Parts: sequence; structure tokens; C-alpha cells
Amino acid sequence: MSKLLPIEEEGQIVGYLFDCPGCGNCHAPYIRPFKNGVGASWTFNGDLDKPTFQPSILARVERTDGKVMVCHSFVTDGKIQFLGDCTHKLVGQTVDIPEQ
Repeated sequence: MSKLLPIEEEGQIVGYLFDCPGCGNCHAPYIRPFKNGVGASWTFNGDLDKPTFQPSILARVERTDGKVMVCHSFVTDGKIQFLGDCTHKLVGQTVDIPEQ
């Protein structure tokens, strides 16, 4: 199994989804030259098993209780390095991207 699921638009792969064990959501970096809904895009090393995306991935989600959940990470060689501004339990840790 792969760690990434392709995001396709009009029959073309524009990015990849992966499960995030930190925040419990999926992250979906779009690969340059494609851009997501807010205009962001990343470089990708092309390795579906040990992906590297640059720059960092930052997700901010307002929860139902009004608090903002922050998930900020670098993805390098198939590992997620959670940065110090994360608001979840894996802050400061590095873990493998889980299999789909």
C-alpha cells in the first residue's frame, strides 16, 4: 500500500492526500505548478513511499468549541516532523506517514 493518495482534476494528478496522525485530518499538498484553493503549492520528490514536500505544511482548523487547532510540519523522506506551534499531542515529534 502507498502512503499517498493522488488528487486528480480533469484526469491529471495535481497533488496527494495523506493521513496525519497528529491532527487526525488529511493533508493535501498540491504539487507545483498546481495550486490549492488558497493558492498554495509544494515541491514533491516524486517518491510515493518516502515523500518529501517543501515548504512546510500548515493547517489551521477552527473547532466546534471555537478553539483553533494548528498542525504544522515538515514532510521529509516519508516522515512527518511536527513543529513547536502544533496544538496536538504529537508536537515536537517525528513519525512515519501512515499507510493508507
